[in-house]
Parts: sequence; C-alpha cells; structure tokens
Amino acid sequence: MPDLKTKFETALADSKNLSERPDNATLLKIYALYKQASVGDNNDKKPGFSDMVGRAKWEAWSNLKGTSSNDAMQQYIDLIESLS
Repeated sequence: MPDLKTKFETALADSKNLSERPDNATLLKIYALYKQASVGDNNDKKPGFSDMVGRAKWEAWSNLKGTSSNDAMQQYIDLIESLS
C-alpha cells in the first residue's frame, strides 16, 4: 500500500485533471488542505479588505489551525478522490 506522501502527490496531480471545475467553496477547501498539509498552521498576515480572494484563502487555511499535516493530507486525498 502506498504511503501517505505518495498518495498525496498522486492526488495533487489528479486535482489538475478533474473532469469539471469544483465550486468556489470546494476550491477553497482544496487550497486550505494543501497549505495545511505542506506548510502547517497559517502564520501569514491577514490580507486587507481590498483583497477578497486572498482573505477567503487566508480564512479557509486558518480554519484548519491545529490539524496535523498527515490529517490534512488524508482529507485532501479523500476530497480529490470524491471529485474524480
């Protein structure tokens, strides 16, 4: 059975080849899980009010604070598999 990191990398590749574009809420979840899995907790400065997309991404990632890298990877894998 492939290890979690390998499955995560496969899900990353699969995410670029989805048959249809996910809705914005799902895209934010994909982004946040990727950042949590690869970087960890969000320590970046919150974007200003004029950067609505940046704020949405920042908030989605910040909502995962405390989630372990392995848990975030598994959630990412499960989400991409559900969209495939």
